[in-house]
Amino acid sequence: MNHNNLKSLYVDELRDIYNSEQQLIKALPKMAKAANSDELRKGFEEHLEQTRQHATRLEQILSALGEPVKGKKCKGMAGIVAEGGEMMSEDFDGALMDAALISAAQRVEHYEIAAYGAVHAYSELMGESEAASLLQQTLEEEKQTNQKLTELSEQINSEAFDSGSEAKEEETRPRHKTAKAGSAN
Repeated sequence: MNHNNLKSLYVDELRDIYNSEQQLIKALPKMAKAANSDELRKGFEEHLEQTRQHATRLEQILSALGEPVKGKKCKGMAGIVAEGGEMMSEDFDGALMDAALISAAQRVEHYEIAAYGAVHAYSELMGESEAASLLQQTLEEEKQTNQKLTELSEQINSEAFDSGSEAKEEETRPRHKTAKAGSAN
């Protein structure tokens, strides 16, 4: 796309974000399935519904601009989603898997916060007040999701640390030799 004005950049960015949301609609059920914590699983399921709403809002904005509703491959989100997939394929158990999932999810949220912040600023500058309102709503929801993940991580990271510490203690605990029957000590 030839970017000769802010509107063309804005539309390009909206399409990029739209594709990001489509990628997340596919990734979030996998993250929910991999979660061990009921609270984390529920959070991913709730955010999936929010993500569908975010995509719908982007469709509304693109339609109102008279633009076709189509995505542009978001390579940044593809990379973040791929990293999340790698984390899920690791041999992490219990709270350690949940800590890894939260880390991956927060990368997503930070990326989305940056993207929505930029397009929100563009929409305000161009006087697109309805779009600005929709984008602000999504931006706030992304920030809230990130905050919930931060709060949840405090408990889950502690559990992951404790479970790792117990395993470490067991590995470093001195082993006692057992005398064999009939041998002299």
